[in-house]
Amino acid sequence: MSRAKRTDTQSPALHGADSHDLIRVHGARVNNLKDVSVEIPKRRLTVFTGISGSGKSSLVFDTIAAESQRLINETYSAFVQGFMPTLARPEVDVLEGLTTAIIVGQQRMGADPRSTVGTVTDANAMLRILFSRLGKPHIGPPGAYAFNVPSVRASGAITVERGAKKAVKATFNRTGGMCPRCEGRGAVSDIDLTQLYDDSKSLAEGAFTIPGWKSDSFWTVRVYAESGLLDPNKPIRKYTKKEMQDFLYREPTKVKVEGVNLTYEGLIPKIQKSFLSKDKEALQPHIRAFVDRAVTFATCPECDGTRLSEGARSSKIKRISIADACAMQLSDLAAWVRGLDEPSVAPLLTALQHTLDSFEEIGLGYLSLNRSSGTLSGGEAQRVKMIRHLGSPLTDVTYVFDEPTAGLHPHDIERMNDLLLRLRDKGNTVLVVEHKPETIAIADHVVDLGPGAGTGGGTVCFEGTVEGLRSGGTVTGRHFDDRAALKETVRTSTGTLEIRGATANNLRKVDVDIPLGVLAVVTGVAGSGKSSLVHGSIPAGAGVVSVDQGAIRGSRRSNPATYTGLLDPIRKAFAKANGVKPALFSANSEGACPTCNGAGVIYTDLAMMAGVASTCEECEGKRYLASVLEYHLGGRDISEVLAMSVTEAEEFFGAGEAHTPAAQRVLGRLADVGLGYLSLGQPLTTLSGGERQRLKLATHMAEKGGIYVLDEPTTGLHLADVAQLLGLLDRLVDSGKSVIVIEHHQAVMAHADWIIDLGPGAGHDGGRIVFEGTPADLVAARSTLTGEHLSAYVGT
Repeated sequence: MSRAKRTDTQSPALHGADSHDLIRVHGARVNNLKDVSVEIPKRRLTVFTGISGSGKSSLVFDTIAAESQRLINETYSAFVQGFMPTLARPEVDVLEGLTTAIIVGQQRMGADPRSTVGTVTDANAMLRILFSRLGKPHIGPPGAYAFNVPSVRASGAITVERGAKKAVKATFNRTGGMCPRCEGRGAVSDIDLTQLYDDSKSLAEGAFTIPGWKSDSFWTVRVYAESGLLDPNKPIRKYTKKEMQDFLYREPTKVKVEGVNLTYEGLIPKIQKSFLSKDKEALQPHIRAFVDRAVTFATCPECDGTRLSEGARSSKIKRISIADACAMQLSDLAAWVRGLDEPSVAPLLTALQHTLDSFEEIGLGYLSLNRSSGTLSGGEAQRVKMIRHLGSPLTDVTYVFDEPTAGLHPHDIERMNDLLLRLRDKGNTVLVVEHKPETIAIADHVVDLGPGAGTGGGTVCFEGTVEGLRSGGTVTGRHFDDRAALKETVRTSTGTLEIRGATANNLRKVDVDIPLGVLAVVTGVAGSGKSSLVHGSIPAGAGVVSVDQGAIRGSRRSNPATYTGLLDPIRKAFAKANGVKPALFSANSEGACPTCNGAGVIYTDLAMMAGVASTCEECEGKRYLASVLEYHLGGRDISEVLAMSVTEAEEFFGAGEAHTPAAQRVLGRLADVGLGYLSLGQPLTTLSGGERQRLKLATHMAEKGGIYVLDEPTTGLHLADVAQLLGLLDRLVDSGKSVIVIEHHQAVMAHADWIIDLGPGAGHDGGRIVFEGTPADLVAARSTLTGEHLSAYVGT
């Protein structure tokens, strides 16, 4: 191939296109940002730091990434935009130099039972095509191997409206891979009827034991007792077969109760709609406890948990069915695919091999394709999303990451750092929101936000190099080289929690005694079996309060006051002081402004364009009726109380006319976890990941139990906040609680009284106890990966 020769020998002047090497942000005011202006270098790795709630995500995700996505969406036709999420322009004066943004956030993947690692990464789609081409016996197209596709058969007449209308006889068959018994879920649920009612009592005697079902309620108890379908005075156990069928399973039927038209529905479908169709995490604690008691899940006996029909399981390639392939550890599946030599499907095998190798490269080789995506931790979910971007030939793209090291052992952080640098070195701009000093250290450019959180943050405290940050005097700079020392003395256990023969997931008949009355930390590389041991193997009835990494969900109507249950004692205090009903002081009930329905803003939907939210003119954004705001407690109305910070509210409810001990207890827990700056009425949708995690911890601290299990409580915490968390853990232990923490942060390991280290590797290379003892013994032995990294951290 011939090439034209360059004749000019002088270096050309800078081309105009080469001058756009910065992303410029001027006057950003999203959430708590206070006219922030920054210049971010392109094709470099920029890390955004600052304490939780300082405005990092508001700048990176809600301003830069959001505007990039909005501008890309605008290039599509109005028809296509109608199917895409509508995005409003961020509140910012100038945004220049943007490139296409690929967002790899920490949002949990959908918890739908039919969503698996294979379905969210397209690996399942490729496997289904592979089996439809090579599987013996051949059972049909790719859909025949899909557990999301049911088999359908139909026949009859259809009318074709083309020219002269005529009826045509037609039959239709589609072979799907869905197990008909569990409908592709892999598990069948069963409702324990003994938890719903006492069958020795009649409806008139109050047989129902369901939370919130009061005997005088039209919508629940009375519709059964006065429907005319059942004898309200007969004990339930004496019902005839027909009465029992009507009681439990009757289809919705119109009935009259005291002249009011109501709908009668069987108890089982009513419970399923009322409780089981809702997100469990969004339920109130006592309702959640009822659901845990009343519903049992068992592996589907027909498909043995594979989700697939018998036909899909019978088709095999080299004695392996698609169910076997999806159950394999990904590192083993990659080796099996590598051994398939079929020229007819060579491009498919190459693509599948690349996807599976990417899992190993990113440290997720221990997963399997049939793992439910809802069970992945935040860090695992984020790395699964990275799979499709590894090896991508795209350059000059902006990659945006939200704490990519969350859930990673120090050993795995080194691998993640290499991946971030590789993306940068291909000519991409990499923006990372991060707290871990190991990742901040590799940055080309650092933007530190603060100085505080919430209203105390939202300004740029430092911009420059890592060395400049160290000497810059900001909160991050001062704590950058903090290292927790090993304890000189450790607490003595007051007993043990015995786990015997644990085999959950990859555990290999593990026997371990977890000491009680101390701070016990469970460590190990990602996938070594920590969560399986702590969450999956602790015996039932041990009095455990578990705070896992599940995301807290809430609409824009939800806020810290509603989520923690704080609003209940506040409403009651207002009602008592003014002699009115508590419901008046709920923006979701009688006290709501009728114009905006208690939202405080009015949303106007503009189809494919971003909707507009305007402050309600009637209530001026206060969410309540004007008449409700005339009622005061301690000189404040309800909207003024919800505008208070936790610290202000703690003082307000601590003395005087507003003294409310129940509210003060909740506020004290919020202050304990470092959320004193948070306003009580701030929508949950505006909280950062770290703030949500601590809000959840504060809520669970109210539960009664002697053993607290915390799953990576340092997620989303700034270096300066870790010391406060350690103080909180100490207070819990000193108050007589036992605290078990699953953690990767070396500061928490060093502060522990006892460490249980799992490994030595991940998946089937893990699942064993490789060390038990004090942190000092672990550092001295240096016999495990954790020991080596903890030793380097404490500087021994």
